[in-house]
Amino acid sequence: MPNPKRRHSAQRGAKRRTHYKAVAETWSVDATTGETHLRHRAHWVEDKMYYRGKVVIDNSAPAAEGEQK
Repeated sequence: MPNPKRRHSAQRGAKRRTHYKAVAETWSVDATTGETHLRHRAHWVEDKMYYRGKVVIDNSAPAAEGEQK
């Protein structure tokens, strides 16, 4: 494997790392439920999973006969 012939200065590494920043997560308010949630993530509200304002999974409804959980 190739190795550097000379030592890199600390300034070179610092210049490369200047763009590494801690960014706060972006939160949104769901128009359907009014709940705050992380953007681009599904979220649970009262036994229902919502994504983009639509119900994706509904755990509150009883299972139909013949189906097993």
